[in-house]
Amino acid sequence: MSVLTPTLLRGLTGPVRRLLVPRAQVHSKPPREQLGTMEIAIGLTSCFLCILLPSGWVLSHLESYKKRE
Repeated sequence: MSVLTPTLLRGLTGPVRRLLVPRAQVHSKPPREQLGTMEIAIGLTSCFLCILLPSGWVLSHLESYKKRE
């Protein structure tokens, strides 16, 4: 790379630094209704069943996937 490369790159990225990026105005409020224990248990169980169970099945059968038939 030449000596002029950093100068050229700085010239290309200079205008980009001056662009203003709009920021989102996100405000959070307290929940209208508190979640019950049963709702939390159902949510956690469904996450377990949908995400961890299939990946665990694949990992437990990994050796059979490696075999060529």
